[in-house]
Amino acid sequence: MQTFKNNSAAAIVLTIADRIVENRAYLSEIDGKIGDGDHGVNMAKGFGMAAEQLKGQDTTLGQAFEVLGNVLMDEIGGSMGPLYGVMFTEFADKLKGHDDVDPKVFSSMLHAGLEGIQSIGSAKVGDKTLLDALVPAIEAFDGAIAASRSFDSALDALVEAAETGRDSTLNLVAKIGRSARLGERSLGVLDAGATSCAIILKEISIAAKSRLH
Repeated sequence: MQTFKNNSAAAIVLTIADRIVENRAYLSEIDGKIGDGDHGVNMAKGFGMAAEQLKGQDTTLGQAFEVLGNVLMDEIGGSMGPLYGVMFTEFADKLKGHDDVDPKVFSSMLHAGLEGIQSIGSAKVGDKTLLDALVPAIEAFDGAIAASRSFDSALDALVEAAETGRDSTLNLVAKIGRSARLGERSLGVLDAGATSCAIILKEISIAAKSRLH
């Protein structure tokens, strides 16, 4: 069975942070069409701060996720800080005590993150939120593993489903948050949260695949 090491994997979080910072302007541009326009700025600030704390640290992936989650909850504004903050702290919790991350551990990590988000928000799939990327991604990963596909193949399925879910938000009317007040006018625009979620899941998957043995 393919696994990757939890130890010395903080670089995964640094890579995610780099990608979020790279996409700062794009995420804010999307958000500006139907929201406050600060999603990219806030995300880049939080991920950048976490990266600064983690640089040069030989920590586990779980410990790095915990640092990231705490920074996002404590330091960035808007609705996304708490949502992503709880997702990453739940990821961290599920990785504790695991030297090797196999598909079962990875799935339980994803599910814990989803449950954390759902515990503090009322959104569901179809409401034009990050869940439109996250939920299909988890289902695709679990489905691939249940079909006896390899870990790396399941990670590919996860990324594909996350990006398809992101794209589906173009055709959704926002039901949650500030953009919900626009009603039908929110059609035709990607959801910024679903877009950042797809970026995060892709970077985690690429990094995990590169470490599989």
